[in-house]
Amino acid sequence: MPRGGKRSQKGRARQFTSVDELESQRKQEQNWRKKQDSSSDEDTSEEEEKSDINNPNRVINKTKKASQLDEIVTTPTTDLSRREKEQIAKQEAQRRYQQLHAQGKTDEARADLARLAIIRKQREEAAQKREAEKKAKEERLHASKEASLNAIKGK
Repeated sequence: MPRGGKRSQKGRARQFTSVDELESQRKQEQNWRKKQDSSSDEDTSEEEEKSDINNPNRVINKTKKASQLDEIVTTPTTDLSRREKEQIAKQEAQRRYQQLHAQGKTDEARADLARLAIIRKQREEAAQKREAEKKAKEERLHASKEASLNAIKGK
């Protein structure tokens, strides 16, 4: 007995369809399809009329004039879902914020500009300090050279 106490069905006898039977089924299907195709050509106009009445969701493609196409293109669709409306509003708000930020009108932009001003001032002071140290170093080097030349000449 297999594990779990249940018997499998794999050992049972299997039945196979004969080749002749399969061929006859295929021929019957072909004949049925031919009959359906021939009858559907005659009934299509009647079915279309009935389906127009019965199916309210069916969209009929109507030909439009060029003047009508311009009106369709220019009028925006107002059938947007709530999520789409929220997403559009979010994108618009983000675009407005970026525009105000670029103009320096937001609090974050003001803080960034203040930080930039402080950093520029610090860098300018550091550059002046380096320049002053460089000049002082050159003066000491020049003074030491003069002192060594005077000492050599003085001997």
